[in-house]
Amino acid sequence: MRPILTFAAFALAFVFPFAAVAKPAKEKPQKPFTSSEELLRWINGYRHHPEPGRIPLAVKAISALGVTKDAEQSALYIGFVAGAIGANGDRASDLVEQMFPMPPENQVIIIKGIAYSGLPKWRPLLSSFVERMPARKELIQKYLYGDKPVLTALQIKDDATVMDLNWGYYFATGWEAPVRRIVAAVQYAGDKNEVETLTIGAMAKWTLAQNASRDNDLLMMIRKISADSDPKVRKPLAEVIDAAESLELSQLRKDALASIEELKAKGPENLRNYNWWGQAGQTVFALGCVAAGVMGQVEFGIPCVVGGAVSTAALKYFQPTP
Repeated sequence: MRPILTFAAFALAFVFPFAAVAKPAKEKPQKPFTSSEELLRWINGYRHHPEPGRIPLAVKAISALGVTKDAEQSALYIGFVAGAIGANGDRASDLVEQMFPMPPENQVIIIKGIAYSGLPKWRPLLSSFVERMPARKELIQKYLYGDKPVLTALQIKDDATVMDLNWGYYFATGWEAPVRRIVAAVQYAGDKNEVETLTIGAMAKWTLAQNASRDNDLLMMIRKISADSDPKVRKPLAEVIDAAESLELSQLRKDALASIEELKAKGPENLRNYNWWGQAGQTVFALGCVAAGVMGQVEFGIPCVVGGAVSTAALKYFQPTP
């Protein structure tokens, strides 16, 4: 953390250059993260109490704890790193520098963190670290000169993990833009043709309601977004707001399951006999927040996100009863 430069300190340093100025106290050593639970708690509360100085330690912990070994689980952390870099553009280079050394297999966290940051000069920033990541040079080239899309170009409809990327970005910044991208996906909760699209819409509704039920600032933000949303979004978003305000989130689950059953019953033949729960895998209702609630972990402040090691428990919780 940089020392605060008050007007008085400015005057002493520049108006009275010969005055004795006390040296600022040394910055306290940053405490490393010792568990994935501690890391998640910190991420969940970061937007309320930003600690940019701990961001490099968080990235090293993400690598050391192995929480990104699962591709779906990694999205939240990558989104958070991207948001943290994007919100600290004036010191982004220094923060990234402190993230090294980083094992080659985990350098994707840094590469995508920079590419997804939204900084106007993210390309020069990424280019400056090419020599530090020779094993990932090809991937870096794809972002710099190829067709690898940045975060704002990724569609939640095409990949449910994009939802987690945006949640991570929100946790790092508290900004409205990533929430708007998640909100836009609630329109798919009424899809009558594709199970996967319907599922993504239901996931968006659930994660928004769960997080908003524990974060009044987020709830207020969603209300604001609702006021200028497309009618296709406004109706399902009203259900999200009502569920968050009343803490009656079970209705969202019931509605989602009813829609799924209706689609299975009335849809095309390939959907009527679709072994939905067996085939959809970890991307279908893989809701970490639900599983955390089932296992009594919500009080730890674990973010309500899609994916992660608790996906299996979430799937079991959401599976329709015979």
